[in-house]
Amino acid sequence: MKKISTSFYDILGISSATICLVHCLIFPLLTILPLGLSHNPIIDLLFASIGLFAILKIIKKSALLVSSILVVSMALIWISILTELFFEIHLDLIYFGGIGMIIGHLINYKLHRKENH
Repeated sequence: MKKISTSFYDILGISSATICLVHCLIFPLLTILPLGLSHNPIIDLLFASIGLFAILKIIKKSALLVSSILVVSMALIWISILTELFFEIHLDLIYFGGIGMIIGHLINYKLHRKENH
């Protein structure tokens, strides 16, 4: 069985975090238009679940700095999503968490490429 490398999970995490961040920044603008769109925190939960899967695979083999950035960023995202889901309060922590996830995955990806080349 082929073992999936850490860089695959970094690419998955970068992609998921970037799509999530774009979603979080653009979607409020789309709700202004009369398209009948409304915000659904389940979509945020889907992105967070993909990100959680990716960081759980990565933090075991990554540097302390990268692990710290990813764990803190994921915590900010989950706090924001769960607050919105249960209390219907929107926190801007999700933006900082998304940016942190992208940064953490990029650092880890670059470190991983440097080790393998």
